[in-house]
Amino acid sequence: MTRVAAGLAARGVHVRTFDFPYRRAGRSAPDPAPVLEAAFAEAWRDAGAVFAGGKSMGGRIASQAAARGLLTPPPAGLVFFGYPLHPPGKPGQRRDRHLPAVGRPMLFVQGTRDPFGTPEEMTALTDGLGAGASLELIDGGDHSLAAPKRQDAGGRALERAMDLAARWMLALASRA
Repeated sequence: MTRVAAGLAARGVHVRTFDFPYRRAGRSAPDPAPVLEAAFAEAWRDAGAVFAGGKSMGGRIASQAAARGLLTPPPAGLVFFGYPLHPPGKPGQRRDRHLPAVGRPMLFVQGTRDPFGTPEEMTALTDGLGAGASLELIDGGDHSLAAPKRQDAGGRALERAMDLAARWMLALASRA
């Protein structure tokens, strides 16, 4: 996320990052969802941010906190880099029941090789969420939105993801 934060800042989007409690404590296993959601809500209050989101679990926790009304004031929108729709190889263990309750515009930026959600699964998800949900697919991108060097020698896949996210946020902010 450090590279994405710097890339978004270079595109005119100020980004605040934070570490969840388990990371600050040096643990590798995440805390229970309520602890993560409370930490996100606290960071949100302190940040004075307009958009919420994150990479993988961070984005999922942002959406869960938003769905529970923990983000005050509510975000103008949420951006997800590699949303973890389900664990790899376990499409029946979906992590999306809460998304309709978010009630804010959402942008999902997903790699076409992401084992946490295929393009077909993500298209069905965003179509089911309605007009407030958008999907941008990064061709060849994995869960980190990186494409294989043979396909993307210049590393443009992540740059494209940041371009798309920044344009979406700036356009949405200009309408507010």
